Amino acid sequence: MRLFVAIDIGEDARAAIAAAQRRIGRALGDDRSLRWIDPEQLHLTLVFLGEIPAPRVVDIAAAVARPIDTVQPFRAVFGGVGVFPDRGAPRVLWLGLVAGVRETQALQQIVSDRLEPLGVAREPRPFHPHLTIGRWRDRHPDHRRRLAALTAPGGIASCDVAHLTLYESRLSSSGPVYTAVVHAALTRSG
Repeated sequence: MRLFVAIDIGEDARAAIAAAQRRIGRALGDDRSLRWIDPEQLHLTLVFLGEIPAPRVVDIAAAVARPIDTVQPFRAVFGGVGVFPDRGAPRVLWLGLVAGVRETQALQQIVSDRLEPLGVAREPRPFHPHLTIGRWRDRHPDHRRRLAALTAPGGIASCDVAHLTLYESRLSSSGPVYTAVVHAALTRSG
């Protein structure tokens, strides 16, 4: 099974992000090489596990599902358009977090700590919370310059985070299909 752990994005946030995608698309001249992520598929990935043999999934699901009592529910606010890679022609268009960064980083660390003893390697790069909203098929250096003009302070969308989800991802010709396996509640109060 192909697995990842993510923060879910609520319906109001999905609608606001879809509006931002349309606004960004117009600002980029409706670039046909930019493929937008369907708002229904949006999630903020904390840990990508990749292909996991079926016998290991039970232990991984149990580790992820344990309540998280060191982080209380919080509000994540998305804003600030960015691209990957950091240099040259961009491949990925994303929204960063302008609020909830510290909590999101803590959750990523907790999940990584739980999964490492089960053989899930830690990501070697530093974790920078972001929400991928589009990918370019054809890469052009001028995309970076044109996007710089779109960066504005403040938030584009927000959502309340009260749990994490372990997802199974099935790839198909019509795009990925995500199925929730387990949830982990954030239970710390005040």
